[in-house]
Amino acid sequence: MISVSMTQGAVLLSLVLLIAVLIHGRIQTGTAFVLLALGYYSFGLIDLTKLLQNYVEPSLITLVLLMLISVALEKTLLIERVGERLMSGAYPVALARMMVVTASFSAFLNNTAVVASLLGVVSKNGRFAPSRLLLPLSYAALFGGVITLVGTSTNLVVNSFAVRAGMEPIGMFDFAWVGLPVALVCTVVVVVLARWLLPEHESTESRNNSYFLEASIQPDSPLTGRSVLENGLRQIDGLFLAEVVRTGHLISPVGPQEILEAGDILIFTGEVDKVHVLERFPGLKLFEEEMNIVRTNLVEVVVVADSPLVDNTIRDVNFRALFDAAVVGIRRGQVRLSGKLGEIHLKAGDAMMLAVGADFANRKNLDRNFYVLKGGTRKPRLSMPQSYAVFAAFAGVILLGAFEVIPLVKGLALLLIALLFLRLIDVAELRRRFPFELVLVIGSALAMSQVMASTGVADLIAGGLHSIVGGNGPLWALVAVFVVTLILTELMSNNAAAALVFPIAFSLAQSLGVSPLPFVMALAFGASASFITPFGYQTHLMVFTPGRYCFMDFVRMGLPVSLAYSVTALLLLPWAFPFHPQ
Repeated sequence: MISVSMTQGAVLLSLVLLIAVLIHGRIQTGTAFVLLALGYYSFGLIDLTKLLQNYVEPSLITLVLLMLISVALEKTLLIERVGERLMSGAYPVALARMMVVTASFSAFLNNTAVVASLLGVVSKNGRFAPSRLLLPLSYAALFGGVITLVGTSTNLVVNSFAVRAGMEPIGMFDFAWVGLPVALVCTVVVVVLARWLLPEHESTESRNNSYFLEASIQPDSPLTGRSVLENGLRQIDGLFLAEVVRTGHLISPVGPQEILEAGDILIFTGEVDKVHVLERFPGLKLFEEEMNIVRTNLVEVVVVADSPLVDNTIRDVNFRALFDAAVVGIRRGQVRLSGKLGEIHLKAGDAMMLAVGADFANRKNLDRNFYVLKGGTRKPRLSMPQSYAVFAAFAGVILLGAFEVIPLVKGLALLLIALLFLRLIDVAELRRRFPFELVLVIGSALAMSQVMASTGVADLIAGGLHSIVGGNGPLWALVAVFVVTLILTELMSNNAAAALVFPIAFSLAQSLGVSPLPFVMALAFGASASFITPFGYQTHLMVFTPGRYCFMDFVRMGLPVSLAYSVTALLLLPWAFPFHPQ
């Protein structure tokens, strides 16, 4: 019988509630972690000094510097120029080439930045349907992330936990012993199965036909009191009247003899670029905008995962004032959202067609909220010589850190200072892109780990796992750690999953009397194994709507990839990181 103290019971309950909150998703991850860490401090489970020290961990500082330097790397032309040359040859060849290049960049650069740089290029390639390429693009970013220490934030987070627990720091290329074979095997699996498991949505017209357009009949419009047929609205150039919303009720399909009333909201589908033809109908107003702005100023964007727009409506955030843009249509995966656009709660990954004003490109909040897929004024770019210089400097810092010539954090700090001094980036850009939520999550997670260790909760859970799988040897315990982390990372962010499992994995290794390193690495690989749902990783959300995917597309493609990833990793982990190192 396991004895649980009142304190341990309270900590266990708090962890269960945290997992429930993270899965539910209504509270941001950073907020949930900070509240729990502050709760632990309030009840005396951790003192203030130790709590605050967690937010200035060297590995966390390294991660922040990497993400700030990625602002300059995103402004280079190199990734896009390489991306433009990937789509030649037959589909399997182009797919394999794209995935290898993406994984290579992602091994050293921020995954989100790599996918963002290639998203527009791949979506507009003109040879293959975006749906055949975008999900593999996201997967390849994950494959590349597990090759090096800096490939993904999760690896650096796990390294922070390891160092705090008294282990030796994980080397820059220690992950490659398992990560490189995993990336190669999974790339082959995707290339072989993509032809049968990925949908093929037409690329040329699909985007134009993938939105509903909303227009309202004004009180003084001559359209009122006349039928759809009499007004010539049944089918016009490139657009089709699909629905009418009247006082909250949906009329669909719309008959040709339907009499229109003032205040009716007309929902059109068809070619978005032809929306300006609606200006010929007097008293018909496009959602929140006059017709003449949409002739040449259409921009398609995707809402980023941590945007303040998420879970808010267009009217709630005063969208027009924020961005000098009006929403023409919204799309979520394969679903075209109709009804009242102003009342739709936006989600991460939603694609939006915007009619933008002259000041749209100058707004400072664009990068924080959107990835631009089509149209719009491009943000300032570095020249090719500057691009090569920035990449060369970054590669030099990584290599110097890997061979311990200078500490990685010092090299990154010097590079960031140089970029600012040369005006390749500015302080305002860094302020907008500072990863506040990531700092809060990781710092709070380190505090939670300390509390789980100091109260004995980590040992308690590890003891339970030991009693279940420990009798079969450390290999089964390793498998349990990997599988538990994999399941959690499909339900919440990978960093959150790593934070919750690390103290348990470390205590489990100690209870088995084996090296904790294979368990720590299993945790890291399990936390990067999110392939089955579009919600497990932010790059999946980035490609979800541009690829017009549905949930089952991820399941069909993700299951065999997850199986290949897991089997390869679990076979190699005990070999690369022995339980009893000599």
